[in-house]
Amino acid sequence: MKIKRYKKVHKHLNFYINNFGFRQPYQILLDGTFCFAALNNKVNIADNIPRYLQGELKLLTTQCAIIEMENLGPKLGGALVILKKFPVHKCGHEGKPVVASKCLLSMLGDINPNHYIIATQDRDLQNNVRNKVGVPLLYLHGKTPVLEQPSEITIEATKSKAEGLNITERQKIEKLKLESGLVEIETKKVKKKKKKGPNPLSCKKKKSKPGVAGKVVKNTEEVKNKRKKIRIPQHVKEILFNKDS
Repeated sequence: MKIKRYKKVHKHLNFYINNFGFRQPYQILLDGTFCFAALNNKVNIADNIPRYLQGELKLLTTQCAIIEMENLGPKLGGALVILKKFPVHKCGHEGKPVVASKCLLSMLGDINPNHYIIATQDRDLQNNVRNKVGVPLLYLHGKTPVLEQPSEITIEATKSKAEGLNITERQKIEKLKLESGLVEIETKKVKKKKKKGPNPLSCKKKKSKPGVAGKVVKNTEEVKNKRKKIRIPQHVKEILFNKDS
């Protein structure tokens, strides 16, 4: 199971590396919900997450996420201690803190230029992340970390991007060929198709089979040449024999 899981992670990370320019160390933005789930499931974030992603990481949080956890009360004190262990990344809300989910979404922007990976258990935030192009989503399923496969919006964006590049490149190449004189513009004449007559082979009369005709002739000749045999009774033969003698 571990081998399959690591293969999936490697596949998903390669997708973001090839299509969106992700590089190590990967920047992971955590919120309080992820730390709370890690505490309840006894998951060491600093050890398990780098091992799971098989690469160098920067585990980061924001001042807004810390303030939100502090406002939720002492019941989340353990998760707050874990969250404060990670470096605080500038979010632009200094002095005017906002909800952690809104803070992280604002840092992603429209195209996630800084290549952040979002680590959260917040369902609403997860759905919003899935609607963003090029944003990996990380969460805990029990004790197991899960890097979700790229969303449909992200996959469609990469397809359209690839098709657009192919079209523009092809147009540029054709334009350069025309300007350099390597290719001449040719006007192709469309030939009208002539109406074809019937197949001469199909118009031939059917020949009678020689075998059948020969057989008929042979039968008629046999009928003509065939003679009827007259049977003479035995007593008639004796009378005729006595007369001759």
